[in-house]
This record gives sequence, structure tokens and C-alpha cells, in this order.
Amino acid sequence: MTAADRPHVVAVGGGHGLAATLRAVTTYAGRTTAVVATADDGGSTGRLRDGLGMPAPGDLRRCIEALAPAGAGALPGALDYRFAGTDVEGHALGNLLLAGLHATTGDFVRAVDELSTLVGLDLAVRRVLPATVDPVVLRGEVTGGRSVTGQVAIARTVGIDRVTVEPADAGVADDVTSALDDADQVVLGPGSLYTSVLAAAVPDGVRDALKRASGRRVYVCNVRAEAGETRGYDVAAHVAALRRHGVEPDVVVAQRGALPLGADVGVAVVEADVVRPHGLAHDPVLLGRVLAAQVG
Repeated sequence: MTAADRPHVVAVGGGHGLAATLRAVTTYAGRTTAVVATADDGGSTGRLRDGLGMPAPGDLRRCIEALAPAGAGALPGALDYRFAGTDVEGHALGNLLLAGLHATTGDFVRAVDELSTLVGLDLAVRRVLPATVDPVVLRGEVTGGRSVTGQVAIARTVGIDRVTVEPADAGVADDVTSALDDADQVVLGPGSLYTSVLAAAVPDGVRDALKRASGRRVYVCNVRAEAGETRGYDVAAHVAALRRHGVEPDVVVAQRGALPLGADVGVAVVEADVVRPHGLAHDPVLLGRVLAAQVG
């Protein structure tokens, strides 16, 4: 089977979870597109976002590294290098490169494409795209009416009911919507439900494209609940949260024996062994085999 015969898979989310999904997807996809959350306000990413008025670069950097081909040299691994003892202390090299490319090109999508090309990605086969081309702020509504502002604060908060990005109509690149329209499969997660997966999915342009996507929408559930935003969640609670935001999965992939399913998941669940031996993260090969069986 040639690459052209294999599926086009779009993965949506952020953080380390999306990077793991991308490594899994490349084991079976002919074409891979990442749609990456841009609302992070912590660390190097948050400093650059606030100081330079740009979308958050950190999760994009991780995804570029995850998709870099074998034999691409030292640059992919160096993207995560963090400077110490200088005026740029704490900044990751990849974040600074994206900031510089954005400043010189004036186009955030082009900046991401330029860095991707530098590390050896063939953009016709593997591409990383920001969920928004404008800076956004993530806001959370807590059950009972309280609101929380910022990804870092939301991640630490128990009882999140809904998240939005502001502005809600932040620019979404045409390439994002066309990739979702073209996808044979859309994979959401794993990753922090509200601050990674939904942070990427709720901008209006992305959510609308997800609704009309003809490719099968697969949600990869986390291995365990988090101390903050999803404390006490089972699989059914994850699916209910997606639906509250207008995101309807066609099937859920869950690690066998990890999170309890809960009552009335309301969608097909594939339970399988998809994690590394230590049980704390997804195994790209095992997850890739399960995801490959869910195309169509």
C-alpha cells in the first residue's frame, strides 16, 4: 500500500498527549495533520504570548518534534532545549524560533511551516497547524457560576463545566478547516480534557469543521483522572463534556482497566491495551494499531 492509499488523519488537541497521538498516527496514516491548541499561558509559552502578542507556541513545538522524520539531525531534539543563566532563561529554543519566524514573516501559520521544514517535515505528508492564528485566552465556567481565566488556572480547578476561547471568533486558518473537511479520521486526545483537547476544538471555525467532518471522530481517553480539571471523571463524564461543547465522538478508545466507563457512555467504546508498561502514557505502536482499526 502506498502513502496515497493510506488515510489522511487529523489529530486535534495539545500538550504531550497530542504528541503521543501523532507518533501513533504516523504508524498507519499516509498524511498526518495536527491542529494544535494555542491558549497556553504558562512558562516560556505564556511569556512569549503575552509579550509579543502571538498565539502560544509551546504545543506546536512539541508536535513538530513528534513528527520530525528519523535521521533529521540534532535540531528536532534541540527544540526542547531550555536556556539557563541568560536573559532568555527558561525559554525553549523552539519557542524562540517560532517567535522570531512569526515576527519576520508576519504570518503564524507560515512561521510554523518554516520551522517544520527546517526539521525535515514534508508538508504535503506531515503538517502542524495552530488552532487559531490569533492570540486567545481560555476561560472556564465552574459548576455554580464561578469563572476562571487562563489555561494554568483552569487546569488546577475542580468542577469545570465549560470552556471558551476569547475572542470566540479568533481567526482559524483555511488550511485547518480544509484538513478537517478532507480527513478520513479525526483523533481527539489524549490530553487534558478542557485545557488541551477542548482548547483546540472550541474556536468557532474548528468546532464547525468538526461537526461537518465526514471522517470518523475518535476520542482517545486519558489513562487516569487529573487532580484538577477532571478529578473523579469516568469515561462517560469525558464524553458528556465533549458533547456540552458541541463535539460528538463516533467512538472512544480507552485503556483496558484504567478509568471506569461509568453509566450511559452513549457511544461505542473500544477497550484495549494502549499504554506503556509503566501505565502512565500511551504507547505509540499499540495506540496506532487500535486507531488504524477505527478508520472509516
